[in-house]
Amino acid sequence: MKHPLLIDTETLQQHLRRPNLVVIDVRGKAAYEFGGHIPGAVHSTWHEYSDPNAAPKGLLNPDLSQIAGTLRRLGMNQESDVVIYSNPFDNWGDEGRMFWMLEYLGHKRLRILDGGWVKWTAEKRPFEHGPVSPILGNFTVQLQPDLIALKDDLKGLVRGPHPQTAILDARSVEEYFGKEVSGLPRSGHIPSAIHVAWNGFLNKDATVKDLSVIKEMLEAKGIQSGQEVICYCTGGVRSAWLYFILKLVGYPTISNYPGSWWEWSLDFACPAEKDLHALQKILGFDPAPKPS
Repeated sequence: MKHPLLIDTETLQQHLRRPNLVVIDVRGKAAYEFGGHIPGAVHSTWHEYSDPNAAPKGLLNPDLSQIAGTLRRLGMNQESDVVIYSNPFDNWGDEGRMFWMLEYLGHKRLRILDGGWVKWTAEKRPFEHGPVSPILGNFTVQLQPDLIALKDDLKGLVRGPHPQTAILDARSVEEYFGKEVSGLPRSGHIPSAIHVAWNGFLNKDATVKDLSVIKEMLEAKGIQSGQEVICYCTGGVRSAWLYFILKLVGYPTISNYPGSWWEWSLDFACPAEKDLHALQKILGFDPAPKPS
């Protein structure tokens, strides 16, 4: 697919080692160092940018100088062309989280590798092992506050009708209906949220589905292109992938809630809804009707 936010494997291979290119591998460190990676790719994951003092690990480190320093050590400059990739079938949408975070921090030249490591290796393209030591970059943070949703924003929003704003829950349908998750004090979803699972947008070769198909999927859920859209999940990772998908389709006003359910469920002043009957049906525990 040709899209300014995506890059195909052939184009990326032709541009490898170009001085202005920064390729970021967001898989696990062992997969990167020992399983091989795209030549010249640096390694970084969303965990490195989390608030070290917050229980909800999706929250970004408020010390932006630390974040900027980490990105400079990856070789990032203001004018760098950044390509992000992962194994799309073995993660939680991590490439979307890195894309959203860098966009929120003000970087403009971002693309995701369509098909990621899955397609790269299937086509037997070159790879290498071990870490990469780039030249220190000069990236500086220029926050884009419209791209982030905060807990208090959502608390105010759900107090009444909000037809111009759609809240999207990118988790599994089981989590949405109220399945208990270890480590979280409450289950359920944010009131009025629409369930849109993050993992339904890829072809079998890990490339993104045709955008007309995705648009139909979203419209079938009642999500209109003129609405403001807020995405959330558990820790702002799966929702960031949904954020990226919405950008591909062309939704103009989108934000990601990095605290997500992790933060929301910890605050008992935040309302929650669940549907345990629907959850029982999905899990196959729907009780048989009693005889009359």
